[in-house]
Amino acid sequence: MTHTYQLSGMTCGSCEAKVKSSLLSLENVTSVEVSKDSNTAMISMDKHIALSDFQKSLGGTESKYQISALQHTEIVEQAKSWFETYKPILLIFGYISAVTLLIQMGNNSFNFMQWMGHFMAGFFLVFSFFKLLNLKGFAESYQMYDVLAKQIPVWGYLYAFIELGLGLAYLMNFQPMLINTITFVVMSISIIGVLQSVLNKKKIQCACLGAVFNLPMSTVTIIEDALMIVRALR
Repeated sequence: MTHTYQLSGMTCGSCEAKVKSSLLSLENVTSVEVSKDSNTAMISMDKHIALSDFQKSLGGTESKYQISALQHTEIVEQAKSWFETYKPILLIFGYISAVTLLIQMGNNSFNFMQWMGHFMAGFFLVFSFFKLLNLKGFAESYQMYDVLAKQIPVWGYLYAFIELGLGLAYLMNFQPMLINTITFVVMSISIIGVLQSVLNKKKIQCACLGAVFNLPMSTVTIIEDALMIVRALR
């Protein structure tokens, strides 16, 4: 992606060279073209970079070089970047929600508990499917942040099959109280490692969709696990 920014403070060729070098030093920046005459900087990058990161590379807010949005707004770009990053999870939740709601439309009345059971079944079956596509890759990624998998590596392998079992159990409405209890325990253990990683701002891959998608650990992962815990308590 390429974006053009307004960049003030450049007064000579030396300024242009210095600014260009500073911006190119940022990770994921592939090319930079600057002009002191038009006070612009055209930056190409592999993925979205926050405006504040560009400013830091130029010396911070006290620097004579000040960069600002020109042809786009930062809010729009951040929203677009967030959507592109988490599109797989959003689509999965959308599909599961739509299918389970359609099932309820075939009934005479909306059965909330049945809908919730079907949603949980869909969630665990789909997520276990992606984990099982590359079980070893998932287990290795999961071991990087899960508190139990760090101590017992085989837990990463078992976790995918536990999700599969929970999905089938919810689908068949098998022993709801027992299955909800197991779900609560398993997801509570899982969310501990997620919380630690997010709070410590560790930039690691979330293993919720196995090793198929490169999703970053974030508050989205916390919300995902928290929702499953809340549903298990109902």
